[in-house]
Amino acid sequence: MPAAWPTAAELMTKRPATVPYDAPVSRALGLMRSHGYHEAPVLRRSHLIGMITMESIARRVRSALTTKVEHLLVLPPLVTPSTTYPEVAEMLLAAGLRAAPVVGRRGELLGIVSRTDLVRALGQVPLFDRGRIPTVEALARPPALVVRENDLCRHLVEQIRLLEEHPFPVVDRKGRLVGAVGVKDLTEVLWRPTVGGKRDPRAISTALNVEVGSIMHAPPVTVPSGTDVVAAARRMTQEKVSSVFVVEDGRPTRVLAQADLLGLIVAQSRPTRARPRVEDVYVEITGLRGAGDPALIAEIDQLVARGLGRMTRYCRPSLLSLHFAPHATHRTNDLTVEARLHTGDGIFYASHTGWNLMAGVSGLLDDLAAQTHRVHEASRQRSRRRGGGVPVEESPVDDPELERRIRAATGDAGP
Repeated sequence: MPAAWPTAAELMTKRPATVPYDAPVSRALGLMRSHGYHEAPVLRRSHLIGMITMESIARRVRSALTTKVEHLLVLPPLVTPSTTYPEVAEMLLAAGLRAAPVVGRRGELLGIVSRTDLVRALGQVPLFDRGRIPTVEALARPPALVVRENDLCRHLVEQIRLLEEHPFPVVDRKGRLVGAVGVKDLTEVLWRPTVGGKRDPRAISTALNVEVGSIMHAPPVTVPSGTDVVAAARRMTQEKVSSVFVVEDGRPTRVLAQADLLGLIVAQSRPTRARPRVEDVYVEITGLRGAGDPALIAEIDQLVARGLGRMTRYCRPSLLSLHFAPHATHRTNDLTVEARLHTGDGIFYASHTGWNLMAGVSGLLDDLAAQTHRVHEASRQRSRRRGGGVPVEESPVDDPELERRIRAATGDAGP
């Protein structure tokens, strides 16, 4: 772990572009489009009163572009110049924002710090021992959604929450990756909301009816399997993208986003105690479309707390990621839930597919608890054997069927 984490004052971009509270949405949209921003600070005189985000604009796409930005404000987390690198990462993840303003004692805007700033500095932070840097497979997850070239941009607006997590891969008719589409690409459509003539109202149609293939950026940025996360972060910075795709046989299998890297930072910065505690574990939930239901979130939290309580008996967990991926079909309500648990003993994975969301979460937590228990017991057995003078390599095989297969494979007929 680094002796001293960088602070927001060292990471932030000073003198960011801002929007007055009484400016029209069209001005904010033009600002974000020209600078490639997803959020912009909103000021009343010189004081920060909130932020305007691409998501808040896209959700109100039917509103007039003359609507004032003060009606679409988002309250950002409070970041000060002394806020540390992992604290900023956790704030951005918790708020679901790509950037947050840095303010002074009087509420004046000093700068803005983004996920990109944090990812750019990742290689400068000695988080990992040499040879223990995770690969992209350890953090990457299946894409929240895969779109086709002929899908309409209207569909992207309907999935804006997922699109904020990472760009979607765009595939051709054969399922091969041909491009990517993100919020920045969607801005081009929102900038021109209607097309058609004035005399015939029936000829006027929304520009959201254009195909995704006409706005996607290509070629998409990819990395091969086995790439370490620091190299992937460096590639994101060089290509100025917020994610990279892992491709197999020309098809996108997983995506590594900036948020995944920030989650790793948060996990590495968790406090180390003699006895692990559930409250020290950072829990990240993504892709849950029903996230606006407090009862659902509370029930998931209860399941997670109980599951982590069992796991702390066997390991020292630091980060639990749950990713929900609903299946894109009207014939079924199935969804896949993937879990990733970071611990002092390594990273554990579990997956469940079915229609019952709560049963899926419960089963995943049971699976992770069983995995950590097996590793814990195996470690105890090795310690006992070493203490008793029995070399680990010569430990007997407890499974007769397994022993028979080993002997058959090695040509040892045995006694």
